[in-house]
Amino acid sequence: MKNNHWEPVAALVLTSFLALIPAALSSSPSSPGAKRHSQNDEGYGRPGGYLVREVRHELRMLPYYSVFDNLEFSVNGYQVTLMGQVVRPTLKSDAENVVKRIEGVERVVNKIKVLPASFNDNRIRRATYRAIYGHPALSRYALQPVPPIHIIVDNGHVTLVGAVASQMDKNVAYLEANNVPDVFSVTNKLQVER
Repeated sequence: MKNNHWEPVAALVLTSFLALIPAALSSSPSSPGAKRHSQNDEGYGRPGGYLVREVRHELRMLPYYSVFDNLEFSVNGYQVTLMGQVVRPTLKSDAENVVKRIEGVERVVNKIKVLPASFNDNRIRRATYRAIYGHPALSRYALQPVPPIHIIVDNGHVTLVGAVASQMDKNVAYLEANNVPDVFSVTNKLQVER
């Protein structure tokens, strides 16, 4: 039998590396980055379309934005409301600062929640990441700079957000997250792209 004592270490290093790759490298339009929930959502020619495009771009470019963070926003006129959950407090302030500098933004309301620092939540994050992105049906998603399935852990409760290609992928991600030890509940908010 082969000596595979380095496999857990390699998996942890790979997980840490993938979680810290800056979103600046993201070129995939399916990467959830930041979700649009806006009155002037689509269409770059409509009023607000410029702001939606610029805010989404700036949020995706934030360093340290990872698979364990979820950034969303809405645009109402010249006011941008930031929402979501982040692991690092600096990411909350960085998001607000980059959005404030966008031409045309007059006001930023920052409702981003900083998740509590918890050893158990960090362990659940790593285990859930390995369970989801280690599954053969979902491993292809791990190859993106910021994988599209975001894992939000808040006091043992897991929420999956982002986008996947099929209903089967959504269900598999839910089942894998639900099988992680010490997870109290799993909320599946994954969207199926179609």
